[in-house]
Amino acid sequence: MPVPTAATFARLADLIAIPDAADRPTRSVVEAFTGKELATVPVGTAQDAKDAIARARVAQKEWAKRPVTERAAIFHRYRDLVLENRDALMDMAQAETGKSRAAAQEEILDISMTARHYARVAPKLLRPRRMSGMLPGLTKTVVRYQPKGVVGVISPWNYPMTLAVSDAVAALLAGNAVVLKPDSQTPYCALACVDLLYQAGLPRDLFAVVPGPGSVVGTALVENTEYLMFTGSSATGQLLAEQAGRRLIGFSAELGGKNPMIVTAGANLREVTDAAVRACYSNSGQLCISIERIYVEESIAPEFTRMFGERVRNMKLGAGYDFGIEMGSLVSEAQVKAVSSHVDDAVVKGATVVAGGKARPDLGPLFYEPTVLTGVPEDAECYRDETFGPLVSIYPVADVDEAIERANDTEYGLNASVWAGTKAEGEAIAARIHAGTVNVDEGYAPAWGSTGAPMGGMGVSGVGRRHGDDGLLKYTEPQTIATTRILNLGGPRGLSPKVWAKIMPPFVKALQWIPGR
Repeated sequence: MPVPTAATFARLADLIAIPDAADRPTRSVVEAFTGKELATVPVGTAQDAKDAIARARVAQKEWAKRPVTERAAIFHRYRDLVLENRDALMDMAQAETGKSRAAAQEEILDISMTARHYARVAPKLLRPRRMSGMLPGLTKTVVRYQPKGVVGVISPWNYPMTLAVSDAVAALLAGNAVVLKPDSQTPYCALACVDLLYQAGLPRDLFAVVPGPGSVVGTALVENTEYLMFTGSSATGQLLAEQAGRRLIGFSAELGGKNPMIVTAGANLREVTDAAVRACYSNSGQLCISIERIYVEESIAPEFTRMFGERVRNMKLGAGYDFGIEMGSLVSEAQVKAVSSHVDDAVVKGATVVAGGKARPDLGPLFYEPTVLTGVPEDAECYRDETFGPLVSIYPVADVDEAIERANDTEYGLNASVWAGTKAEGEAIAARIHAGTVNVDEGYAPAWGSTGAPMGGMGVSGVGRRHGDDGLLKYTEPQTIATTRILNLGGPRGLSPKVWAKIMPPFVKALQWIPGR
């Protein structure tokens, strides 16, 4: 039976960093496909979070003393454990979120790739770096990277494994401890991944999981940690940024998106159609980097709309713990209502439904059809606001310039997709789009999966970057150590200050002739 057993939930519950959890108020965790209770989870308090941070701070001091290569070895083992336990992890991801098997596998692959990447590059990134000194030969300057301390991570429900753990991997490798507040709807996804980290050799107090309300546990994290990593809505991100700013602690966030796709007259529509299904409806559209707007040149818009509409109408929608289903359910009743509201509002204001457009309670309590709209007016809610569900709108445009202008006409700037007649044309268009990542001839996966490159948002879509060198170094404090050698800046003993003052300007001027100065 793919649904995780009661024994599995009980074992994972023991990993929660809440003492006397059996005596605490609990929250029900349900199977998204059916609405049936899977387990309960204790509700943490601000004090629970503070206690976990205190324990983490003690563990972090010992962890930071360990060579980076020893830390990296744990994450190499972790990568292997994730792949070895992929079926059980995918079962948990599907049970708590209702996502398709393919979307669940995305999480497993992302965690393993991220762990491998940072375990491989961390020793080099964190190595002390020799820099040009103030005065060649007289000063030696080295930059070292000190860990921040305790990093708070607040993760969402849509990718509850990868967004709970992948950011933490970089923070831990940098020498920090982590206290995680997972979303209340999906706590066991996070616990299943953290369990494997403990098995790989990570000290338990170094990575604590404290479930509970964001207003309580999340606030305790931002008020007591040295750095905060958040993934979620732009509105919540703005609030957390204000709170972090008052304490002058580091803050990084991946937030919302209203992501565009551009399709030019030279694109292969068959390829675009298949890829657009992945780009728009992976994880039932509950993905911050999924496509919600498609701008198509007028000459091909009718044909693209016909082909895409037909492909979406034939998508296999349903509940199942296997790879035969293309799209699963939404995660909650609130999500169903949000998508329904956007579709109904657009239709009332004149939009046309090309595919989908209604809930499917016959399949389960949280199912909604993958939906395509045309003729969406500017006053419709879904025209500018993020839907975060299986809804995409098609907009014909006169030419590429109009497509780019409309793609950039948004306060968001997270991800985009470009399809053109040639790769060179697509890359040229991509360079003109205001977004942190742009995928040419795909929807989102290549940019996201390029773990060596930075990923994040412009505008209200985020602050800072995950992945790439920045994704690890942001969890450190660069420290410059400059050592004066031979003589100090006061000049040689016995030389008058006036003479020394006359010598210094021509000496500094001469530095321009030294390579690299």
